[in-house]
Amino acid sequence: MRLQTRYGFQDLRHAVIGLARELERRGAGVTSSWWREERPPGAVFIDYNQNLEDRSVAGAWSLRARPGAPVSTPVTWAQLDALDDLSDFNLTTVPEHLAAGDPWQDIDETAHVLEPLLELWESLPGGELSFPPDYPKMPGEPPRVQPSRAKKG
Repeated sequence: MRLQTRYGFQDLRHAVIGLARELERRGAGVTSSWWREERPPGAVFIDYNQNLEDRSVAGAWSLRARPGAPVSTPVTWAQLDALDDLSDFNLTTVPEHLAAGDPWQDIDETAHVLEPLLELWESLPGGELSFPPDYPKMPGEPPRVQPSRAKKG
């Protein structure tokens, strides 16, 4: 989805943390726990750190260097609900998918706001979360040590 251009990477990261925390609160089977040992079994990790300035995302319609030649493929919400397996979209199947019409043809019609998610970020407990190990230490960030390896005392 498109966002209004007034937001920076930190805003988006905090919005995703707010969303993850709200989904956790609702018991939706997701987690914002950076450390694998703290993640509930079977929970989906919402990786807020993919919204940092130096991270890359596979562009729409790009071929991935993986077995089976998967393609990063846009879908509509209805198509997503009906999707059985992401590997269904590959070098040989995507042309037929695209021939049915570009699922993102109207994506630029609306630029969305982050305020509701930023309000969750500010209102839900937890504060800042860990950044990736290759990122500079950030203000308010908790220690970057696995909980099981943290010094007690």
